[in-house]
Amino acid sequence: MATEIEPEDRTEPPALTVDELAARAGVTVRTIRFYSSRGLLPPPVIGPRRVGRYGPGHLSRLALIEELQHRGMTLAAIERYLERLPPGLSPRDLAIHRALVASWAPDSPEEASRAELERRAGRALAEDDIDRLAAMGALARADHPDTYRLDPALLRLCVELLDVPITQETILSARTVLLEHTREAARKLTRMFRDEVSLPYGPGAADPEQLAAVKSLSAHMQPLVIEALITAFQRSLKEELRAAFQEQAEE
Repeated sequence: MATEIEPEDRTEPPALTVDELAARAGVTVRTIRFYSSRGLLPPPVIGPRRVGRYGPGHLSRLALIEELQHRGMTLAAIERYLERLPPGLSPRDLAIHRALVASWAPDSPEEASRAELERRAGRALAEDDIDRLAAMGALARADHPDTYRLDPALLRLCVELLDVPITQETILSARTVLLEHTREAARKLTRMFRDEVSLPYGPGAADPEQLAAVKSLSAHMQPLVIEALITAFQRSLKEELRAAFQEQAEE
């Protein structure tokens, strides 16, 4: 059973009903209630007429849970992963976790209409917004008008970046840096993992029990490695930002 979750970031008041949350997240109301019963989602804020209201934190946590399931993690493994998250994470922090989880394997593109795209984005999108999302790799225009191929792993994060007051060129450059370094880290970690397991090579060299053991170990290690990467990155980023602003203040 997951540990108690700290209240979500309240910078944006919870305003979604459970039906609206389900529609935005692309899951059923029954799924939301099931996750809540297991402690994977914080309880809603109870408003007038005893109606529960949900906010960005619930939406981000649902997206993270769905992403972990996409990667083949069992519900028990997801519970353990969420238990290890620092308390009080903001929706943006959860989005970073989801983006790093998604980097382990690419999603297959999904086709969507303009209405479905805006429903999943949670907002109306101008043509300029769609152009920026396309430039960031979150979507591509399909052959039919008002039809798009979506990258589910990137869409939600890129929609949030639409409101960040930095240029598109900076966003694209930052994405390139992140992809280059995370891929290199993944290569090195994979080599280390392979050498540690020391499976015999060649067709039929490993018996089914060995392969099953490797798969089990991989499923156990992935969330630990992801958590370590996120923690190391967040600490390094804070240190670099602190040093950069300190140098600017001393000039």
